[in-house]
Amino acid sequence: MDKTGVAHVLDQYASLLELTGENPFRVRAFRAAARTVAGLAGSLGSALEDGSLAAARGIGPAILEMATHLHRTNRSEAFETLRDRVPSGLVEMLAISGLGVTKVKRIHEHLAIGSVSELEAAARDGRLATVPGFGPKTCQNILRGLGYLRRASTARLLHHAMREASDLQAALERLPGVLRVIPAGDLRRRMEIVRDLVFVIVTDVPSGDVIRHLAHVPSVDEIDGRDERRATLRFAGGAVVQVVVTPPVNLGAVLVQATGNRTHVAQLAARAASQGFALHGAALWKGSAFIPTPDEATLYHALGLPEIPAELREGTGELEWGELPPLVEVTDLQGFLHCHTNFSDGSSTVEELARACAAAGYTYLGITDHSSVAAFAGGLRIEDLERQWTEVDRINDLLPSIRVLKGIEVDILPDGRLDYGAEVLERFDFVIGSIHEDAGHDEAQMTARILTALEDPYLTIIGHPTGRQLLSREAYPMDLAQVFEGAARRGVAMEINADPHRLDLDWRVLNQAKVAGVTISIGADAHNVGGLENMNYGISMARKAGLGPRDILNTRSVDAFLDYARMRRSS
Repeated sequence: MDKTGVAHVLDQYASLLELTGENPFRVRAFRAAARTVAGLAGSLGSALEDGSLAAARGIGPAILEMATHLHRTNRSEAFETLRDRVPSGLVEMLAISGLGVTKVKRIHEHLAIGSVSELEAAARDGRLATVPGFGPKTCQNILRGLGYLRRASTARLLHHAMREASDLQAALERLPGVLRVIPAGDLRRRMEIVRDLVFVIVTDVPSGDVIRHLAHVPSVDEIDGRDERRATLRFAGGAVVQVVVTPPVNLGAVLVQATGNRTHVAQLAARAASQGFALHGAALWKGSAFIPTPDEATLYHALGLPEIPAELREGTGELEWGELPPLVEVTDLQGFLHCHTNFSDGSSTVEELARACAAAGYTYLGITDHSSVAAFAGGLRIEDLERQWTEVDRINDLLPSIRVLKGIEVDILPDGRLDYGAEVLERFDFVIGSIHEDAGHDEAQMTARILTALEDPYLTIIGHPTGRQLLSREAYPMDLAQVFEGAARRGVAMEINADPHRLDLDWRVLNQAKVAGVTISIGADAHNVGGLENMNYGISMARKAGLGPRDILNTRSVDAFLDYARMRRSS
């Protein structure tokens, strides 16, 4: 079992502990351990062998033993014993937005419900509304959450899809006659949710030979050969993968059609037809003459277009944009923002994050642990802040190659005020404001909450603005047009939260924010050194929205970033 699988089991074990009334400190320990394992920079096997996992903060003997057994045998006796004590459906219920441990236990106690299907029936026939603390509105929310969960069951988060695709790509590359394997489809366009895995295989042997060799890919259960160059692979675990085989001379046309969504490909085909070309059979033709397209640029240029970056091929008008300015790259970022240390709910120290960021080429690091009201995440009291600031000063003296900034992620309270008073907020270099709790209000209330927060002169950035959690929780109801106007007017940046479970703001509204004059920041929401990888996902979302380096706050130098943060305080 790899680190993703072990982290999932540790997190499931924490849920089981909660459901059985275990000590909350033990529950939090396993949740933190799950984040630590998921955030390992290398493989789990290496971390076990070199002792780095055993030395990690919060990894005690019991957790280490469970992780080791899972890695080596795919089993844990402790996990299996506890799982047998809890109806499996109760853990599944926890995945439904709005259902925490307390509500799930109450449902089970009052109605003896032990599965998601029983829960749905009770919500529809009125029994659920009789449980203390529940009512018709709660039942409707649960039914909505169930529908959302079902729709999500056929999808993968981007980072999960990338790991799965990497393993499969390596297996395909080992087949005889294969020159190159390129992931396409949703994954290449960097969709935040990937529905299908698609691969283009380049070969210089007959495509039918490669199709026949697909039977040797590990774990393939069934192959549906649609023709001599396309096949659908069905794996024992349920995954379905599309494969397209092409010779090098036609790679451009095949890759364009396998990457763009249906609308983009249809618009390209219409443009080709208007110019006397035809996109037919995954090839470009001029009458009866085949036009070689060894790369994608050749195809786009033949149709009078610049090569359109893969992330933009969504059929949202990109064919009419003309020559695009350069899109932002991860190397454009100077500042690494929004990260949590072991002072709150992170597992890495300030020094560990600073050294990792310096090695990755960042010139400044913005530490933003949770504020005091976020007790669920180890929010910092004033005395905790004083200790952290002392540590930041020490690291700045120790590491001249990077500047560590004193930031905070403060909760935006229900009335729109920021946690901590002005006398504390003024001591930070910058402030991220986020909503974490009391989010079950209507659009008018949630919009007013954010607009009130925007008036605070110490607020620099709104973190994960709509609160969405991909495949888990929908965005808060909010009038984004009002919020964007308010943020632009008040000079507050809005975050692309690069945690691949969030990726919030949605890339579909980022250009709307840009047009409104909003400055965009990219925040990793990292809870350990492994979270540095998150920035790649945030960059992908910015690129999907057509954003360049000048649109992103933390491409600025540390002095320019601090000027931005101080600007409102002096106005």
